[in-house]
Amino acid sequence: MSKNKSSAMSNTIIIVTAVAIGWALFLFVLGNGANFEEGDNSKHPLNIMGIMFKGGIIVPFLIAVNLIVIAFTIERLITLGKVGGKGSVHGFIQNIRNLISNNQITEAIAECDKQKGSIANVVRSGLSEYARVQNDSSMDKERKIAAIQKGLEESTALELPMMSKNLVILSTCASIAVLIGLIGTVVGMIRAFSAMAQAGAPDTVALATGISEALINTFFGILGSTLAIILYNFFSAKVDGLTHAIDEAGYSIVQTFATKNK
Repeated sequence: MSKNKSSAMSNTIIIVTAVAIGWALFLFVLGNGANFEEGDNSKHPLNIMGIMFKGGIIVPFLIAVNLIVIAFTIERLITLGKVGGKGSVHGFIQNIRNLISNNQITEAIAECDKQKGSIANVVRSGLSEYARVQNDSSMDKERKIAAIQKGLEESTALELPMMSKNLVILSTCASIAVLIGLIGTVVGMIRAFSAMAQAGAPDTVALATGISEALINTFFGILGSTLAIILYNFFSAKVDGLTHAIDEAGYSIVQTFATKNK
């Protein structure tokens, strides 16, 4: 099984599991009889969990969206932590600069092996090309620089997808959380206005239920969307910083080679 298929399967499992957990929480936790008068979840709620249950069948899907955001936040934190490697990214880049300035290419490659992670992999690829072409008399300076740049670009192209993977899921959650919440809100308001339109005295229980449904769905929708937007922007900035570090290291390698091989 390819990495893409494996990743898609894992994401599907996470999403399906989140929906299942959302329904379980809705039915067995929020809908527990202890949260309602007379132990009946069709009666008036006694606490916040009972009020949430009154939000209706849209609530479990909104819970699922929030769980999906949390799950992929954990996944991104772990993955991006591995991308940077074991030590400080800034310290690693500075160390590599110093080593290649002193023409210590072998030592620089050894530092990449110690650091690990996507940034170290890209730098190592560039340094390997540096070492390969440095004493190759069959190539002129321009071809050597092009070979180093190609090695860096190919390695970067392999590593970048892992850094930005699953950010689209957070972006999607940011959009659909509000939309799902609005569906629940509209359904709740329809029920509320239906109760007000009853002949004679309005059905106050139905009116309160409709308003509760509207407000709970609005709350969950806004909560999920807000979390997803904040986290998406946070991880996007993180990826940009890591990409900048890769570009900075690559530029240093190419410029050092060009300076030492005039």
